[in-house]
Amino acid sequence: MLNATALAPVRRLALAALALAATLGLGGCGYNDFQQLDEGVKAAWSEVLNQYQRRADLIPNIVATVKGEANFEQETLTKVIEARAKATSIQATPELINDPEAFDKFQKAQGELSGALSRLLVVSEQYPNLRANQAFQDLRVTLEGTENRITVARNRYVQTVAEYNVKARSFPTNLTAMMFGYKVKPNFTVQNEAQISVPPAVNFDKTASAPR
Repeated sequence: MLNATALAPVRRLALAALALAATLGLGGCGYNDFQQLDEGVKAAWSEVLNQYQRRADLIPNIVATVKGEANFEQETLTKVIEARAKATSIQATPELINDPEAFDKFQKAQGELSGALSRLLVVSEQYPNLRANQAFQDLRVTLEGTENRITVARNRYVQTVAEYNVKARSFPTNLTAMMFGYKVKPNFTVQNEAQISVPPAVNFDKTASAPR
């Protein structure tokens, strides 16, 4: 009969074989893919937040410039200020992308800010001094460029989340997802996406109301 000392190498080999089998099993069930996809989602989300922050940082300068215009439509300006405050009050933690309710709240706040800014740009066209103000026009160009960056970042995020969610829902990788807690992630909805992505239309009709 073999003693414990003699069996030790056999046990080590058996444990090594089990570890190798487990590693190969995890790889075959998509565990490694989940690791990569999850990191991709986090990176894409980080870029979305960077662009939203870039936009938020521009708004105080835009507001300050517009305030210098006499009789500017105060309701429009107030809505931009309030929408920015609401959007920036939501703490965009990494956990937010795993919480559908919090994600939806964040998305709606950013959508309201996009709408308020679009309205401000439309209204600003009614003020010749703002149209001639180079500082304001530079800010406007920067804002429009940032909105394009946001669209690109959001699209990239949508794609990475879609890839992740397909893996999380498909068999047999859905079993791995359940085992290791890789839940389906919320994604941006298409509601009002087209309106947000298209630059605001400006009406130069002479019948349009003029500032008083």
